[in-house]
Formats: sequence, C-alpha cells, structure tokens
Amino acid sequence: MILNFGRSTGLFSLFSPVTGEDVQGIKQFFMIGVGLLLLYLAIQKNFEPLLLVPMGFGAILTNIPLASMSDPGGILYYIYTIGIKTGVFPLLIFMGVGAMTDFGPLIANPKTLLLGAAAQVGIFTTLIGALILSEIIPGIHFDLFEAASIGIIGGADGPTAIFLSSQLAPHLLGPIAVAAYSYMALVPLIQPPIMRALTTVAERKIRMKQMRHVGKVEKIIFPLSVLGLCVLLLPTAAPLIGFFMFGNLMRECRVVDRLSKTAQNALINIVTILLGLGVGAQLSAHQFLNLSTLGILFLGAIAFSIGTASGILMAKLMNLVFETKINPLIGSAGVSAVPMAARVSQKVGMEADPQNILLMHAMGPNVAGVIGSAVAAGVLLTLKNLAL
Repeated sequence: MILNFGRSTGLFSLFSPVTGEDVQGIKQFFMIGVGLLLLYLAIQKNFEPLLLVPMGFGAILTNIPLASMSDPGGILYYIYTIGIKTGVFPLLIFMGVGAMTDFGPLIANPKTLLLGAAAQVGIFTTLIGALILSEIIPGIHFDLFEAASIGIIGGADGPTAIFLSSQLAPHLLGPIAVAAYSYMALVPLIQPPIMRALTTVAERKIRMKQMRHVGKVEKIIFPLSVLGLCVLLLPTAAPLIGFFMFGNLMRECRVVDRLSKTAQNALINIVTILLGLGVGAQLSAHQFLNLSTLGILFLGAIAFSIGTASGILMAKLMNLVFETKINPLIGSAGVSAVPMAARVSQKVGMEADPQNILLMHAMGPNVAGVIGSAVAAGVLLTLKNLAL
C-alpha cells in the first residue's frame, strides 16, 4: 500500500515516469516552469496580464502528472473543446473589443485605413516564409494551413490568431497563442527600433491637422457599412467582423448601454479567464516541446516586424501621393495591438517633438488594423475552402 501510494504521487511521475517515455516527466516539469515564467512576465513585468495569468496557470494545470485535466473528461478539455475549438470564445472577445472601440479617428481620416491594410503584409509574407522554412530545415514541416495560422501572428491580434488556428491548425494553437500575445506585450520593445530606423527626425516631427468631429449618425452607419461590405465581398470573415461590429453598434447606438457595458466589462472578463485557461491547456509537454514551436516563435517575430515596417513605409508612400502629410510613425500602429501600438507611436513622436500629439491620429490605423487582421483571416479561411 505504501509503495502504491508513492507511485501515485506527482513527484514519482515527474522523475520516474511509468509511461514508457523516460523524459516525459522531465518535459512536464519543464512546461510547469514555462507556466511559472508566463506568470512572472504577467505579474512582475505587466506583459498582457489579463491573458498571461490564466494562460500560465492553465499551463501548470495541464502538466500536472496524473491529473489529466486536459484529457477527455477533464475540465480544461471541456473549456478548450466548447469555447476555443468551436471559435466561440474568440468571437465573444471580439464583441467586447468592438464595444470598447471608438472608430471616430478612422472615420475622420479614412486614409489611415490604408495603413491598417499595409500592416497585414507581414501575415502573407510569413505564410510564404513558413513554407520555405519547411523545405530547408529538417524537422520542420508546415503545410499550407499551418503556415497560414503562423502568419496571422503578424496581425498582432490574439483573438484572431486563436480563431484562425482553431479552424486551420488546432494542434498548433498553444504555441501560436503564446507567440501572438507575447509579441503584443513586447510592442514597446520591438517597434521603436524599427520606427527610428525607417524614419528621419524631420518625418517624426510632422504635425498632423486636427481631426474633424464625427457625429453619432456616422458612427452608427460605419459598423453597418463595414458588415455590409463583408457580406458582399468576403463572407468567410463575417464571424469576426460581425461580432466586432455588433459590439461597436451597441456602444454607438446609445440605447443598450447595459448590454454595451456588460460586453465591455463582465462578459469579456469572464471569457478572457476561460480563454486563457483553455489556451494554457494546449501548452502540454508533447505539444509544445518540439522544433516546430521554435520555428513558430521565430516566424512570429518576423511577421510582426514586417507588419510594423509595412505600415511605416505605406505612410511614407502616401506622403509622396497626397498633399496632406502623414506622420509615418502612425503607420506602425497599423498592427492591431490596441491601444498599445498607438501609444508607442505617441511616445516615439514625442521624443522628436514633445509638443506633437499623435495618439488620436494613431488610433485610426490601429483600429483599422483590427479590421485588416479579421479580413486577412477571412481570406485565409477562403483559401482553406478552395484547397478542400
């Protein structure tokens, strides 16, 4: 009885596994360390704490030996299957984000939509890069669907990355989600060197004209118009665009304030907890510890960097075409890390000119980037339908 009790402990399972794999327990021990690292980054460094705290804790829970929380019948298995594999949780997150988003800066300056679109170049560039990497590096074998799921990391939009991965490559959901949210958290570190390298001091000092006032009617018509275009041109993006615009319509119509506040607060907070735990459940040792994971992290960084650079270069190109000048720094906000990317544009701009206020101007391409990443996801889902 004493021996059997000893064999049922987690300590025995970690260091003397009975699964036939001598290193399985060590892998689980390492992944528990990864979960603790995510908790440290969230709590101590304040990197995306709202998601990294439940994600890190979920990683610890799923790697507890003999607990089987992420196996069929376990609580984490049901959270993942019901909420993430079906795509429900990311869509509810998008609805909450829509309820918190003000499209006023984008409506006031529609040209910034081009900056949000340009920043999505990183997605498709990385898709091609993932396929090339699979051909030249032994041990890495990404097919078209897996490459598309990796490329979406370049949009810097966690819910979109999770939604697309759950549809195209659910077995890669864990590392893709970790990469997406990690790079979102590292926006203040990754973007400024790229922004300074691609712009001159004179360009960083460009002052943009004050935006016009956007009325209530315009703000109500905008989400309906975007959804209408989606229905006509890209129905596969309708789940993401639809929930995003529904949340925004609740905000702007001003007749369902209770629903809008619920979507902005209670609902999105509950779903974020469950989403983090469900994603953390995919950070099991056998899914995470392989060469493909390193490839995903590397390609994700490349995708994010290309997206940042593409937005800046598009702004410089627009300055050659349009008479009204745009500060190229707001092009970096075309990635959809809302509102952190816009704040980085403001910070770097104030280094060159402390009186230059770019925040509201940067919010235009920032929210455009959210729409752009959803459209890119719809295009990739269309490719799936064509391939099948």
